Amino acid sequence: MAQQNHLDQEKFCCSICLDLLKSPVTIPCGHSYCMNCIKSHWDEEDRKEIHSCPQCRQTFTPRPVLVKNTMLADLVEDLKKTGLQAAPADLCYAGPEDVSCDFCTGRKLKATKSCLQCQVSYCEQHLQPHYESPAFDKHKLVDPSKKLQENICSRHNEVLKIFCRTDQQCICYLCSMDEHKGHDIIVAEGERAERQKKLETSQQKIQQRIQEREKDVELLQQEVEAINCSADKAVMDSERIFTELVDIVEKRSSDVKQQIRAQENAEVSRVKDLQEKLQQEIIELRRKDAELEQLSNTDDHIQFLQNYPSLSQISESADSAIKIRPLRYFEHVTALVSEVKDKLQDILSDVWTKISKTEVDVLLPQEEPKTRGGFLKYSHQITLDPNTAHTDVSLSEGNRKATVARTSNPIKVKIEMFLYLPDSPSYFHSLQVLSRESLPRRCYWEVEWSGFGVSVAVTYSDMRRKIHKSGFGKNDTSWALYCLNTGFEFRHNNIIKYISGPQSSRVGVYLDHRAGTLSFYSISETMTLLHRVQTTFTQPLYAGLWVSLGSTAELK
Repeated sequence: MAQQNHLDQEKFCCSICLDLLKSPVTIPCGHSYCMNCIKSHWDEEDRKEIHSCPQCRQTFTPRPVLVKNTMLADLVEDLKKTGLQAAPADLCYAGPEDVSCDFCTGRKLKATKSCLQCQVSYCEQHLQPHYESPAFDKHKLVDPSKKLQENICSRHNEVLKIFCRTDQQCICYLCSMDEHKGHDIIVAEGERAERQKKLETSQQKIQQRIQEREKDVELLQQEVEAINCSADKAVMDSERIFTELVDIVEKRSSDVKQQIRAQENAEVSRVKDLQEKLQQEIIELRRKDAELEQLSNTDDHIQFLQNYPSLSQISESADSAIKIRPLRYFEHVTALVSEVKDKLQDILSDVWTKISKTEVDVLLPQEEPKTRGGFLKYSHQITLDPNTAHTDVSLSEGNRKATVARTSNPIKVKIEMFLYLPDSPSYFHSLQVLSRESLPRRCYWEVEWSGFGVSVAVTYSDMRRKIHKSGFGKNDTSWALYCLNTGFEFRHNNIIKYISGPQSSRVGVYLDHRAGTLSFYSISETMTLLHRVQTTFTQPLYAGLWVSLGSTAELK
């Protein structure tokens, strides 16, 4: 009866989902499926524009319209009510992607194991003899595999059980007696065990690297958030500052306008007062002219002579002549405001140039180049700042070459040589110069030198204020390589480290500000690393040179 139930179940199961039919539909070839199952199957085939039956592979063009098979649906519902259920777990049928049992006839079940000796895959039912019969004790069972044939020697048709270390390939027993005779061979299990250990080591390294990379990803995410916050703050601060700048400009504009209007009113009032006085004078003159005209026309000689003395006298005007200046009363104000505009525009243009050159480097530090050509990709032209140069240091070649000339006075030579000896307290108090601008975050430069000795240094900007009071390497804000005739020395925080390396007249300096690395190289036919600093730089850095008497140093 149970067998009949299983048979009935097969009839009413969808061959796609292997479960009882749900909303069954029958396609033109006569096979039935769950409506959703066949829809999904055909959806995947839509790009081919040809739709097929999963069982008989008959194709249909165009895509058939699906209509629910009500009779089959009712029959499935009736059978459910009589106790028919989905196939039990132990009767799980093999799908297209599954490994099927080689012993099943008809509709095959999913295989649970594959046997390397038998080269066959078994379902749970057909696998039982391997568990029960002693004849199968030495058979090797593995997870179901479709590649069992790869475990068979193509030449001898034997199971591959041996590994040839000489040729690094799996072989059978007959191969070891034939073309692999005399080779370094081992049973496959032994080789697997050794490689398993190496594999576990590799996995540990990979897992460790995964953890490191996850931490790096987390750090980069924090960096992204920090960049966003910093950018938002910079935008807000910039908007506030520009608003304040606009307010200042508007206030100054209002002040200038008020000043112009005040001067205008004062000047106009003065002119109008003068104008009013002149008008009054004109009235008086007209009255006087009328009286003189009347006196001139009288026929009475006695009357004329008596009134003449008082009428003939004319008072002098206080402003005998009015000089009008050219109409340029406030042009000087316009010129001054225009000058302010030009200066402000230059300042804003300079600020914008500096902002546009600002680097925001959030990537992981790059590896240091391996060749001189690689270093030269980061080559940076440096110019020296005359304002920081000691009076005895002469700059030339476009402020890229520093020279200290020898004096012709032998006594002075001895005194100066004593003062500027490396161990003398005054050694660092002069003969130094700094670069004009700060160094980029990643850059490389070279220095060609000659004479008794020079120093190639990198320092914080605060050295600009005390360059002649503290020497390179005598503090914790500068790092210096001293190139002397006797060899190389590295100095930082007043600690001296003597360095062995090939003498050369040229040294190279590589700076990676973000990575915190500063490297000095001796350059001849090859590059030799002399010293590398690993630290955290917290301020902008400047290049510096110290030049001894009779020596020169030129930036390349």
